[in-house]
This record gives sequence, C-alpha cells and structure tokens, in this order.
Amino acid sequence: MSTVIYHNPGCGTSRNVLAILRAAGAEPEVIEYLSEGWTRAQLLGLFAAAGLRPRDALRLRGTPAEELGLTAPDVSDAALIAAMVAHPVLVNRPIVCTPKGVRLCRPSETVLDLLDALPPGPLAKEDGTLILDAGGRRV
Repeated sequence: MSTVIYHNPGCGTSRNVLAILRAAGAEPEVIEYLSEGWTRAQLLGLFAAAGLRPRDALRLRGTPAEELGLTAPDVSDAALIAAMVAHPVLVNRPIVCTPKGVRLCRPSETVLDLLDALPPGPLAKEDGTLILDAGGRRV
C-alpha cells in the first residue's frame, strides 16, 4: 500500500502534512478531493479505517454545514455522508492513508504517527512552529 493524502491545497494544515510526508521521503498519491469529489463507499471506508464517525470528520468552518442544518445533533450519519458527497468541502482534511493506518491529520503533526521513520529535523510548519528539533525529535 502506498501513501495517499486527501488534500486541499488551499488549506495550511493540508500543505503542512504534505510537506511532512515529502520530508520523510514519501511521494504520496495526492487526491485533491474538492475537485475529484467523494463517493459514499469511499467515505465509509476511510472513516471506518480511521475510527471516525461522519460527525467527527464534518468540517464546520468555511463550509455550508450550518446552513444545511448539519450541525444539529439529531442529523443521521447517512445524512452527513450524503451531504459530504454532495459538498466535498464538508469533509475535514487532510486524511492520510499509509501502511500504518488512516488518520484525519489535524493537527498536522498527527501524520508523524503514520510514518515508518521521522523526517530529519529541524522541521517546522508554514507558520514557523517547530514540530521536530534539529535532532529529529518531536517538539
């Protein structure tokens, strides 16, 4: 199994995760889900593998989630999945798949748990926040 990132290039967290993967020597398959969209089966599989319920992966900020009535606690998982398929932006990102598992990588350093070896340090996010020191240890 290769590494796959469900990526939004307009998202800083997603860009940080992609940079971490590349710094670790991976050249992941990059799926820009906003343009490619989702299928119901794909979302169900990813969420099951990551141990997420659809509500756990629902993105609220910068999406029509509230306007669509998806923030109400009684909205079913099936309704959330259907909305995510219709509006790909509703899925929080990035989701990363590696041989070690599948995770919603927020915060971006969560991706470190999916790597066989950490990238060399120092390594910082776009905003300058250090995530690995010069010795390659987590900060």
